[in-house]
Amino acid sequence: MLNTLTKLKHAIQQEPWARAAGVEKDFWTFLMEWIEQHVLHDFLSEITLRVDEIVDIDPDLPEPRILGIATQTMVDFLGACSASVRIYDPHTAQMLSYGSYPSDEETRETYIPLEGSIAGEVVATGKPCLVPNILSEERYRNKEVVEKRGVYSLMAIPLDIPRFYPSERDTVGVIQFYYPEKDRSFSPLEILVAELLAKRLSFVVARKKILSMQRVSTKKDTIVRHIFRSLGSRGGIKMKEVFDRVIPELADMVDLQSCALFSVAGDYNHVVLEAGYPEHEGYHSIGKRFHVSSEPAFEVLLGIREYRGDGVYEILNPSYILVVDPKRSTLISENMKRFSETHNINSILYIPLSVEGEITHFMTFDALDQRKRYREDEIEILLFLGRELMKAQRMERLDDILHDFKNPTIATAGFARRLKKLLDQGEWDRSRDQILKYVDILMDETSRLQELALSLYEVGQKQVVDMSEVLRRRFEINREAIKEQLKQNVTLEAGPFAVHLPVLCYPMHLERVFDNLLNNATKAIPLRGGKLWVRTYEDGAWACAEITNTGKISDEDRQRLLGGEGQGRGLYITYRIIRLLNGNIEVKTGKTETTFAVRLPLHREAA
Repeated sequence: MLNTLTKLKHAIQQEPWARAAGVEKDFWTFLMEWIEQHVLHDFLSEITLRVDEIVDIDPDLPEPRILGIATQTMVDFLGACSASVRIYDPHTAQMLSYGSYPSDEETRETYIPLEGSIAGEVVATGKPCLVPNILSEERYRNKEVVEKRGVYSLMAIPLDIPRFYPSERDTVGVIQFYYPEKDRSFSPLEILVAELLAKRLSFVVARKKILSMQRVSTKKDTIVRHIFRSLGSRGGIKMKEVFDRVIPELADMVDLQSCALFSVAGDYNHVVLEAGYPEHEGYHSIGKRFHVSSEPAFEVLLGIREYRGDGVYEILNPSYILVVDPKRSTLISENMKRFSETHNINSILYIPLSVEGEITHFMTFDALDQRKRYREDEIEILLFLGRELMKAQRMERLDDILHDFKNPTIATAGFARRLKKLLDQGEWDRSRDQILKYVDILMDETSRLQELALSLYEVGQKQVVDMSEVLRRRFEINREAIKEQLKQNVTLEAGPFAVHLPVLCYPMHLERVFDNLLNNATKAIPLRGGKLWVRTYEDGAWACAEITNTGKISDEDRQRLLGGEGQGRGLYITYRIIRLLNGNIEVKTGKTETTFAVRLPLHREAA
């Protein structure tokens, strides 16, 4: 410090006005001591205090709030009226509004161009830009606003936050300080202090980024732990349970109304709702197909349609599409607009999920708050969640198929042994009808096993089938499974069956429903024995099938079953399929028996 003051004294003495002052030689020494004690001390104390105020800003606050607090400190110290921050967005090549003091983000332009703007020049050169008179500055276009606020000059200071990984970009931006004076001259000291404070602000933002990286890692670990906990459960992985466990982990990021996972058909013609939260009737119809053209956002996300909007109500990014106002966006269908209004959805985020460069799935996040942007760490977590849910959905489907393999494989093995026995006896002519019957059953069941295996990828096409015939056939297969399992004292009774009970469904889905219900009913029959019987009938607009077994369940268990909360995987599969087919299922109890009643919409042929 003494060396600096000595240099300052010599510099002052060389000035013409100092030489003409005619003061004693010791005057300059006393002057330097006075400056050190009364000027530099107070100035450095004040600037240290301001630096500490910025450095001590809570990094857990949202970035716009951090920038707002920091710019308030700078405005107070520099004697400005206001300040604003813009960050360069490499995806749009524009300067993004990112905080201000006093806060006026609602009235500021979200984006301004990089080229031809003061903010863009500061980012491009990395040097301050001084504008003594805004009204005569061509690069500042919105002169009406600044004149209305009574500010006429500005100082623009670069803001630079270095990257943490080689693959990242540096975050660059600008802080603009506004002053009321026209033709204001800015001192080098003002500029230097503003640059110093801006660098301390970049330290705070960098610290926030470090904490965000740590939280991202922690949240990823939590998501994986929840999924593996579901995977290790006795009943296998269930997407509903996964969503119920994982979604609360996102509560500190976004106030979600709902979210969903969709798979994309290979031809990009339609998408399938694979899983959703919350999962209840009328909100997420799991397994439902939507044509891609039903939602413009789907087409833009998949690259089928070119986006031609103005970016006012939606933000497009290579990693996501954010609809900031579903009611006004052209990417949202009228159907979805009504749905959003009914469920108070104020912004929708679409995140594509790719495998080897091809979009195979995507997720949607419906938020109660009107999100105008998501941070990179938030998008990273949501992308990670989506990829993990893709794996979980594949494992769930595999668990379902492995569960439903049991009955047809047991029955097939039984029929194969009977067929071999008949063939070994050599009386082919006398047993011809029985042999042909067994061969037909074996062909049907092995084809069905093949369809089950292929359903890991597709479920086929909807067809009109006779519910009575499907139940009759599955009942006979279950009869053979009972014999193979050597279950004793079970009396079987089939019918009455309604004649021609058409329903529109995926045939394999209906077969799986009846297989699971028959299997559960068989297992529920007491060891002392009992009865299992089935029937079908028509009830108004419904095709109905009932499966009844000896054995009673408690009312508490009945309520759980009605909610699809049974412990067995078979009931979990059954309830999901019934909901997909727009049907319902009832559980009725008598004195000694339990009945599961399946109701599906009766299919009426068009006139």
